[in-house]
Amino acid sequence: MPTRIAVLADSDTRWKWGALTARRLAPEGAHLTGLLLRGRATPTPRQLDEVGVRADELREVTGAGFLRAVREEGYDLVVLALVGGTVQAVLHGLAALALPRRPVLVTGYVGVVYEKLADGLLLRHGADVVLANSAHDAGRFRAVYEGVGADAAAVTEAALPFLGGAPYAPRPDRDTLVFAAQPSVPATREERAYLLRRLVGHARLHPDREVLLKLRSKPGEHTTHVEELPYQRLVRDLSAPPNFRLVYGNMGELLDRTDLLVTVSSTAALEALHREVPTAVLTDLGVREALGNHHFLGSGLLTSWDRLDDEHRPRPDPEWLARQGVCADGSYPGAFDTARARVAALLARDRLPPLAPYYTSETATGYLPGVLARHRYDPDGPAPGRAGGVRRLVREAARGAYRHGVQRVAPVIRRLGEL
Repeated sequence: MPTRIAVLADSDTRWKWGALTARRLAPEGAHLTGLLLRGRATPTPRQLDEVGVRADELREVTGAGFLRAVREEGYDLVVLALVGGTVQAVLHGLAALALPRRPVLVTGYVGVVYEKLADGLLLRHGADVVLANSAHDAGRFRAVYEGVGADAAAVTEAALPFLGGAPYAPRPDRDTLVFAAQPSVPATREERAYLLRRLVGHARLHPDREVLLKLRSKPGEHTTHVEELPYQRLVRDLSAPPNFRLVYGNMGELLDRTDLLVTVSSTAALEALHREVPTAVLTDLGVREALGNHHFLGSGLLTSWDRLDDEHRPRPDPEWLARQGVCADGSYPGAFDTARARVAALLARDRLPPLAPYYTSETATGYLPGVLARHRYDPDGPAPGRAGGVRRLVREAARGAYRHGVQRVAPVIRRLGEL
């Protein structure tokens, strides 16, 4: 009987990470079920197509529906591709189910970990495997767990599961710059407008260069982070040259024709570096923790629009690349060997130990109840849907109607208005 795997994801990018991670960790022939957690960022069909990762079956679930699926469908391995608070709620919910045989639980991070390191890690503590995307992250993760006296054995070094593609090959008939935008970095209108003006200005300075603004989502769609000021809205105020345009689609396919990847701190930088695509990380808005570009200190990639306008091209530091799990040296195929062996050993056990998250009603009396309450759980056990049945159904129907309006109806109305 094939190994049964479920990936519980709450956004398009986390679905991509979770599904690809599951494929890299699972035995050959495993059956993959995708469970999309119903909420603000539940991916649309277009976003799922763009991600391009297929499951044997795929459906939306609530938190209560996920627990039912685990109890009734008997998964062997579950990948929790979720924000930290949701991981914590799910861990407590699964612990309270007291299943005779529970699934192996794996979690981790979608990309660069540049904020809320301790908070996010402790909310993920309790999973059997907490994946680190590099040696650098593995060391930081263990230090956090050991620093609070928690078991750090679950931390397992691997790599980002979506690295790959052909190595960079420049062509004399192609000159393409891609700016990888982020939904929430930077956050203010002034800073986002500044980046957009500089990008458009670069296109004017270099009319023979194709300058592309790579966007993660279309208006009305949501992704891992909330985008309050989409670039699609800001670009209307500018008169852009013909060699500048907005693009969507799979980042890996776009990197096939990219000659310079520019970003503030996007994980796309690691994808580009893995393929040895020239990469630049901007300092124009400062090197700040809030921007995440401090993660690239020592990389050799930090530069500014002024220098890029003058054709400067940063050169990455090889030692920094090695610590960050970029694997441009050809070692990537073996990056998941340790994690795969750990998962296989856990799957082979007759019985797994009870789940024991660091946060309990004893260790985090004033914090954990609020985390669980946001997902309708109690500290002493799962209470998904404990709110009155009619009220819960009305609330979920309202959420569904709102999301349908934002993601389906509103884009159609906008397109009609542009005719």
